[in-house]
Amino acid sequence: MRGTLAPSIWQYDPAVYAPPRYRRACAYDAFVPSSLDALPPIAPEVAGTISAAEDAIRQLNAVAQPALAPLARLLLRTESIASSKVEGMQVDARTLARAEARSDAGRSIGSEAAEILANIDAMQLAVEEAASVESLGVAHVLDIHRVLLAGAANAGRTAGVIRATQNWIGGNDYNPCGAAFVPPPAAEIDRLLDDLVGFCNDESLPPLAQAAFAHAQFETIHPFIDGNGRTGRALVQVILRRRGIAPDYVPPISIVLAADKGRYTEGLVAFREGREDRWLEAFAVAAARAAELAASYLAQVQALQADWEKRLRGIVTRRDAAAWLLIAELPGHPIISTAVGVALTQRAKPRVQQAIDHLVQAGVLLPLSGAKRNRQWEAAGLLDLLADLEAAHPRR
Repeated sequence: MRGTLAPSIWQYDPAVYAPPRYRRACAYDAFVPSSLDALPPIAPEVAGTISAAEDAIRQLNAVAQPALAPLARLLLRTESIASSKVEGMQVDARTLARAEARSDAGRSIGSEAAEILANIDAMQLAVEEAASVESLGVAHVLDIHRVLLAGAANAGRTAGVIRATQNWIGGNDYNPCGAAFVPPPAAEIDRLLDDLVGFCNDESLPPLAQAAFAHAQFETIHPFIDGNGRTGRALVQVILRRRGIAPDYVPPISIVLAADKGRYTEGLVAFREGREDRWLEAFAVAAARAAELAASYLAQVQALQADWEKRLRGIVTRRDAAAWLLIAELPGHPIISTAVGVALTQRAKPRVQQAIDHLVQAGVLLPLSGAKRNRQWEAAGLLDLLADLEAAHPRR
């Protein structure tokens, strides 16, 4: 076992309602994980699996070029959606894209969509800021969590705040007695997080192994009241970016994890039980599969973009026209409005509206409604590809 059990007594609080059977003190064991400086050597066969997965991630990033930059944003979007699905938040790519467009227009959106959009912001923060600092600190992890939960109903009390009370996974809602897993007591969290970020700054392990161990340890610590899983999966992206194997495209590993949550949970349990190689192998296989899915998706979007350009060629010949600029940006913005088009192209509103009209004529953009105000358009075919990627079944 990679840790020790801390026997504890849960005291019933009469000020908090609970059914009669939970109105008494009970015993439970909290799990305090071992430091990450005591990891065993990686078995040779598992090291080979990790190396192959890292090669797949590097190959994914080898196709990076400025023209494909918007696709990196879509991969982050898909990772965020999938990471939220692991936690039971069910908003699909098309619904979320439309919610984002409404939000950009200053219109209200549902709380679940708002929270997932905050997740996207957190992922971007993870790969752009936390990944670029010289030394990762606990404050950077708190910043990711703060942005991640910005749209949550209880954000003021929980976003970026380390828990001061005991939490647990499974069991009942009133006490941790009988829970499937009880993380360490709150008094242990500061020490454990310091150890975790110290491990994240060390480069003695292969990058993917480091990311796998850091994620499993974070999940074990469970330092927040809510948002632990999503923050922990953002930490994976930070490490892969920091170690240089995913400088442009982060593989959407959460897609694979969400597709088989049982195996994901079993892997985390194996890590806590001291079967680290079992967890490493499962994580490496998920990462390799994610890189494969992402590479296929990038190729499909490029082909779709080429089809858009072919359609536009007979309508707009000037390559510096706003319509061509919009085609270059659409992969990162599946649904746009005139205001978003202005921001993306830095062209005047009349030029952007003309460009949108041309793209509608070419069949590249599809009007979402016939309203005269707050109009939005969807990039033809793009969200279908994204939905296939979400389902871990890209088109052939």
